[in-house]
Amino acid sequence: MFSHRPIRSFVLRAGRITAAQERALEELWPSYGLELAALPFDLDAIFGRVRPRCLEIGFGTGELLAALAAANPDIDYLGVEVHRSGVGRLLLRAQQLGLRNLRVVCHDAVEVLEVGIAHGSLSEIMIFFPDPWHKKRHHKRRLIDPQFVALLAKKLRPGGIVRLATDWQPYAERMREVCNAEPALASLSPDGAYVARPEFRPPTRFERRGERLGHGVWDLAYARRVG
Repeated sequence: MFSHRPIRSFVLRAGRITAAQERALEELWPSYGLELAALPFDLDAIFGRVRPRCLEIGFGTGELLAALAAANPDIDYLGVEVHRSGVGRLLLRAQQLGLRNLRVVCHDAVEVLEVGIAHGSLSEIMIFFPDPWHKKRHHKRRLIDPQFVALLAKKLRPGGIVRLATDWQPYAERMREVCNAEPALASLSPDGAYVARPEFRPPTRFERRGERLGHGVWDLAYARRVG
């Protein structure tokens, strides 16, 4: 059996799930869903080919992930999300778009990385707007910590990229501090600071609202060192 992370970076809330989303979870899961087991996923067999692989952790409603999979048919996409409503929405969108290069895991991201993803198998990892856990007593729940960043680096192929974004400046500063301290990663910013929002990541609804209110958004990007 795999180990369980003692402190969760998320809280499962009893959010509303629509009948369509529930039906998608029942009917479309066999086509798109992956169940975590005691061995890494055989992604070559699952996708039926060998292509670059991109993982999004905490994809929310899945809008970005579905759009990327539709726009890049030569890349395989894997999404991890713990909230069933978001998973259901992504499954519906995947069916609408006829996606074949997308798979979904509804499970804790740390356990998925520890057990389900082989070292050096990913070309890119995206983590956009993880819960910042604003209160100091909750900082231990933050997903981006030294142990997790080291785990991310192991899953990337040499030259593979991890992309992060947050709209909470104290968390952005902590992300930068942690990632800059990871010896296996090199910042894509010449001075180890923030980078421009990648063109493929459209501003979220909350991001656009924050910009109107004068709030900032901070993007970071790091590459797995070669050798």
